[in-house]
Amino acid sequence: MTILDQILREKENEVLKLLQNPPEKINKPIKRPSLFDALYQNKRLQVIAEMKRASPSKGLINEGANPVEQASIYERAGAACISVLTDSPFFNGTFEDLKAVSKAVEIPLLCKDFIIHEVQIDQAKASGASVILLIVAALQQERLETLFEYAKKAKLEILVEVHNTDELQQALKLDARLIGVNNRDLKTFEVDLARTAEIADIFPFHEKRVLISESGIQSSQDADIVANLGASAILVGETLMRSGEVAQTLASFKVEKGVEIQ
Repeated sequence: MTILDQILREKENEVLKLLQNPPEKINKPIKRPSLFDALYQNKRLQVIAEMKRASPSKGLINEGANPVEQASIYERAGAACISVLTDSPFFNGTFEDLKAVSKAVEIPLLCKDFIIHEVQIDQAKASGASVILLIVAALQQERLETLFEYAKKAKLEILVEVHNTDELQQALKLDARLIGVNNRDLKTFEVDLARTAEIADIFPFHEKRVLISESGIQSSQDADIVANLGASAILVGETLMRSGEVAQTLASFKVEKGVEIQ
């Protein structure tokens, strides 16, 4: 059983509990700027900065981090979006973290979790998220399409995560505008920036979409690599959570982009 399999099995249990006590369903839109607009045609690589205490591959990263303090530093440092990990068993995150951060920042807010059911989307929105993550590797195409449409109707932005070219085609079939390439293989948790290069090679940059490189960005040199491949943004968690100079580290990632949007 892969790490992803273990996580998804746990999610099925979480969904059953959520369905017994479902979150309040909020129909009104979340009042936050659009993440897509913040990224599209920006001349510099943007940063989705993540609140992340732990991970299955690295164990504890910053166990005592205060999510509100961390998110506030990110916002002041010029992050385009705050990502909050809400998975508890594997990443030590909570929806209470997301709720607290939602009250403290005004920029786009991503609920980072393994979503397999509509009730999780309701929970993300009720907790203040304006963006949700859908992971192609975690979902059958029909389920992916259903959840994508559900989130759209909920007036949420959707970051669709892929890891290879086949998964990119699935994301394009949805007509996703925010597409993230996870440089980390969720089955083994090994990281390789070559995943971004592989996706960028066939990414339809001429269409109104943005490419986001996720995981494994540790330096401005890494940021340069993915920016020159055409990424509009990077999602960074561990490097920022370990940094003693968060604002300085985040600013160093905002390099000039190498591919002009047509």
